[in-house]
Amino acid sequence: MQLDLNLLAALDALLEEGSVAGAAARLHVTAPAMSRSLGRIRRTTGDQILVRTGRTMTPTPYAIAVREQVHELLQQVQGVLAPSRELDLATLERTFTLRWHDSLVALSGPALLAAVRERAPGVRLRFVGEASTDTPELRRGEVDLEANANHPGARDVRAEKVGASRLVVVVRQGHPLTRGAAVTAEQYAAAEHVTVSRRGNVGNALDDALARLGLTRRVVATVPTQAAALDFVRGSDLLVSVPEAAARPAAADLGLAVLPLPLDLPPAPVYLSWHQRYDTDQAHRWLRGLARSALTTGPDT
Repeated sequence: MQLDLNLLAALDALLEEGSVAGAAARLHVTAPAMSRSLGRIRRTTGDQILVRTGRTMTPTPYAIAVREQVHELLQQVQGVLAPSRELDLATLERTFTLRWHDSLVALSGPALLAAVRERAPGVRLRFVGEASTDTPELRRGEVDLEANANHPGARDVRAEKVGASRLVVVVRQGHPLTRGAAVTAEQYAAAEHVTVSRRGNVGNALDDALARLGLTRRVVATVPTQAAALDFVRGSDLLVSVPEAAARPAAADLGLAVLPLPLDLPPAPVYLSWHQRYDTDQAHRWLRGLARSALTTGPDT
């Protein structure tokens, strides 16, 4: 059976107004048009719905029985086809999953959580670690927001550059490179390095920049997170090259030294990414705005 949702609206108006004329005025249609709708409703339900009693019309027992159900159904349909664009943060209950680079979680995660809790106490943030390979969770809706240096290539994934930070060198206090003048590219290349790569890659753009100068470096270890790399550096003469925005707060907490990178490299970008299904989702848009603010706070270049 094919159902016309316009009949549901007409039935609701007829039951609320108790007359064809009143229902027509309520829905801004002509009385003959409403009479035709009533005829179709009668044929569909097999019930008269409204019967004439003198100069008025009286609802049938069936009409009385379904009045509230019809009204609720109409409200539900309207909610689906014309959802509210207003967001009530005070009553919002939702869990957002965020896959951010670990340094960004440490740098900007606390500020984001504080902003969320202040405005929407029913919202929970679920930070998950980055995988060693590219994963489709963002496209499947299992991850709401990503934040890292990678620009996604999928057309259905949005990406917004929210910041950039130049690379710096982090070493322990008292490291030989802290005792002289500015570090040269030759001194940098001669040192032993630890790199950060969730995929376990030993080389990166730094090696390309060194190669253009006829230099190579020795990478003795690669680790998946910046926090792990800084722990390696703290107890050795290793050095690590990481984005300044995340490095300075962590280095200060660990008592490490931050030195300029002696190579001409563009700042490392920070991208905020999400699937296009969330473009018009009001709660998601609200969270994206807070995330954008949290990620752009810091010593960006």
